[in-house]
Amino acid sequence: MKIYSTALEFRAAARVARSGGSLGFVPTMGALHEGHLSLLRAARARCHVVAASIFVNPTQFAPGEDFERYPRSFERDCELLEREGVELLFAPSADEMYPAGAVTWVEVEGIGERLCGRSRPGHFRGVSTVVAKLFHIVEPDFAFFGQKDAAQVAILRRMVRDLKMAVEIVVCPIVREADGLAMSSRNAYLDPQERKQALVLHRALTLVGDLFAQGERRTEALIAAGKRVFAEEPSVRLDYLEVVDPETLEAVADVFGVALVAVAGFVGSTRLIDNILLPG
Repeated sequence: MKIYSTALEFRAAARVARSGGSLGFVPTMGALHEGHLSLLRAARARCHVVAASIFVNPTQFAPGEDFERYPRSFERDCELLEREGVELLFAPSADEMYPAGAVTWVEVEGIGERLCGRSRPGHFRGVSTVVAKLFHIVEPDFAFFGQKDAAQVAILRRMVRDLKMAVEIVVCPIVREADGLAMSSRNAYLDPQERKQALVLHRALTLVGDLFAQGERRTEALIAAGKRVFAEEPSVRLDYLEVVDPETLEAVADVFGVALVAVAGFVGSTRLIDNILLPG
């Protein structure tokens, strides 16, 4: 695996590498876990060349969030990437991605202010801007993201469509621990007690899914059921529990098509997200 820190060097290397076939790309902020590895394996199965990036993007963190303490394990991450057969790694500095005087942003209006965008103002502007830059540098044919970040996926798909970017976004299933907790780099923040408390997100989603399977289609009833589960775990503060259109992230009154049930909550000071899709 070859590691590059500048856009100029990486773009040149990627163009040579992809001359014989398609290039798959997995953007990450490092602290890799099995969820990331599943994306790399999906890229390997589909593409001739696999590239990844490691960049903890400062612009998607609001003041007072966990940018400074976000887990960083670059050497271990590189070992995992090599083990998965990644050929190219882009690991830029913040100055490389945001040169002095940079004033250009990519903002997906409306949709970028829903779910986590409402709870974390400016978050998705940072996400869409850095991913647009990465797509411009890497020039991938396919980019792989996890379903856990469903809101991010919806926003990036809209960005790709609106800006006519020549990349296909591939969404891969959520990877969970044996007890159902969605894998996340932020799980490392949880102490043993908080780790148990965090399961309330999955329990709430499971109940909503079960009620839907039994015929419940009223969004109000589904949300109320999920919130009752959270009430049983008062140590976890619910941020939101919503049933929305998976493409627009707009709330739906009743579920008669595919719908996304998205949840976010604070376990101690750690904010976790999760979701399920209702088939409609």
